[in-house]
Amino acid sequence: MERSGPSVILLVLSITAIMADVAHISHVRALIQALAPLAYKYGGGSSRHLIVTQNQMEAINASKLRSEFRKVLRSRRSAEVPLSVEFGHAVLDPLYQETPKPNFSKAMESCPKADIPNLKDLKEENLYLITESGEQGRLPVLILSLKDTSHQRKPAVVFLHSTKKCKEWLRPLLEAYASRGYVAVAIDSRYHGERASNTTTYRDALVSSWRKGDTMPFIFDTVWDLIKLADYLTQREDIDPCRIGITGESLGGMHAWFAAAADTRYAVVVPIIGVQGFRWAIDHDKWQARVDSIKDVFEVARVDLHKNVIDKEVVEKVWDRIAPGLASQFDSPYTIPIIAPRPLLILNGEIDPRCPLEGLEVPQSRACKAYEEAHCPDNFQLIAEAGVGHELTSFMVKKASDWFDRFLKQEVKQEVSAHV
Repeated sequence: MERSGPSVILLVLSITAIMADVAHISHVRALIQALAPLAYKYGGGSSRHLIVTQNQMEAINASKLRSEFRKVLRSRRSAEVPLSVEFGHAVLDPLYQETPKPNFSKAMESCPKADIPNLKDLKEENLYLITESGEQGRLPVLILSLKDTSHQRKPAVVFLHSTKKCKEWLRPLLEAYASRGYVAVAIDSRYHGERASNTTTYRDALVSSWRKGDTMPFIFDTVWDLIKLADYLTQREDIDPCRIGITGESLGGMHAWFAAAADTRYAVVVPIIGVQGFRWAIDHDKWQARVDSIKDVFEVARVDLHKNVIDKEVVEKVWDRIAPGLASQFDSPYTIPIIAPRPLLILNGEIDPRCPLEGLEVPQSRACKAYEEAHCPDNFQLIAEAGVGHELTSFMVKKASDWFDRFLKQEVKQEVSAHV
């Protein structure tokens, strides 16, 4: 039996080979189920071989990388517990780990809003998700949505704050999106906001991770929380589980990027001033600006490694210790393409020293290829705002808003059109 096509490369895969490459049997079953509609038995007689397209092979590779990443995320967890919810109260005096305390974001205030009579039309929920045992396993969540009696499922967007800030900082974005019919969600990342006790909590956690290697406060621990958050959001009756977006600024942009790589339930992704090439920065001596954002842990590592200055070796050892694989197998050239075919908009500044554009040439090229092979090239875009460094701008806020409206409200528009 033969099948041909100019855009299809047929590969013969044995189930045994797939099982050898993938750690868990349940994962293999999921892969086979995904391949089944698009595959057929080779030669009409063997049940152990499938012919699959190149796209399917890419899906297997993406699933394998995703599985490996989740294995790393699980490697430093305290005991897992069943996901549960505790109700909380609004935070009246949020903790910021920076001086002076920030009080206004012109960019966030510029986010498009719907004309609603007043903010009393918004419903506010404050709760905690228990994602694992221990103090940091209590995930604070803030949710804003329109008061609604229609009981229709809505799109949701998760917002993630930058270093030393907290979920309350994101309130202007939450109010704007909620006014437009989204369920707007924000969390405190690990060792921030309600998960911090003082202004050095995050700094102390990074240093402890370097010295003990028992936690991953830089990016990865919060990605674990975001997987658990997706468990919760997809169970809510007011949220369409197929229309959940995720975005964030700086550290929050990195959280959005890696959460989308780890969990396909995040259907639309907009990391802002967060995507970078960690390995590229080391190899091209462009790591200084990123290191300076959490310099204390690198200074401690320098002393521990008996170095006179922070150098390439110190940087590489710190990344490998506090976020294993960050500058190797889980770096942007590998984890950005596996977000395909889900809509992905990367927003950076043209002259951002923490996210040099040159370091994104390879991940951008690979992502373009992945989206083209998935027959949805318009689902990927990288925009570098001219003359802008490491800064969230009104332009970026508007572009992110448009992207979410385009892809998360698309189903709503189609349903409306179908009833006209």
